[in-house]
Amino acid sequence: MNALRFSDLTLGYDRHPAVHHLTAEIAGGSLTALVGPNGGGKSTLLKAITGALSPLEGRIDAGGLSRREIAYLPQIADIDRSFPISVYELVSTGLWNRTGIFGGVSKTDREAIFAALAAVGLSGFERRPIGTLSGGQMQRALFARLSLQNAKLVLLDEPFAAIDTRTTHDLVHMIEHWHAEGRTIVAVLHDFDLVRRHFPQSLLLAREGVAFGPTAQVLTPENLFRARHMIEAFDPHADLCVREVA
Repeated sequence: MNALRFSDLTLGYDRHPAVHHLTAEIAGGSLTALVGPNGGGKSTLLKAITGALSPLEGRIDAGGLSRREIAYLPQIADIDRSFPISVYELVSTGLWNRTGIFGGVSKTDREAIFAALAAVGLSGFERRPIGTLSGGQMQRALFARLSLQNAKLVLLDEPFAAIDTRTTHDLVHMIEHWHAEGRTIVAVLHDFDLVRRHFPQSLLLAREGVAFGPTAQVLTPENLFRARHMIEAFDPHADLCVREVA
């Protein structure tokens, strides 16, 4: 299994830290919730894991995984749904890591696309423009695309934001299926009840790591209070890597 390691990791923009001095190791094949207050650096951390953002200090070790072996789902609000493609075409892009952008789609590939759509409850939606989909339907389509990537590491940024309860239930089931297959999954989440029910371990982030380990030990009132305090006390104009002294 490929472990995901953060070693004294500092991330930021224009030399201002969004995440700093984070050290943790996420075991390969684990299912981890990334939680914490807004502005705590959760989305920034996912982008850095994909390689889209370089560390200011420290390092990320993805266990030797290449970018093709990492699947990333950004927040749905960041996705341009006005692009004129169909649901089938969107889902088929999940094959690009194997076929390339201009690679042909074989009969086996087409069958895999239809199977992925069926798995998320979108059979019959193949020709629908993505701009006509509801939020829940769009997220189902994006999960179908993820399933075709067959990635060893799956990163999900707020996958259940602004979608209905039924869709959340179905997509949680798909995440648990990926976990059972041995994939490593890290998801940014805000629903602590959902995290407690379905995610065995959690990383609580408030620009610095607050707690990491079994979810019941991480999501304690004391840790959540400390995380809120750290965000409220953060000085956005501080020099790089200045840490609060206890």
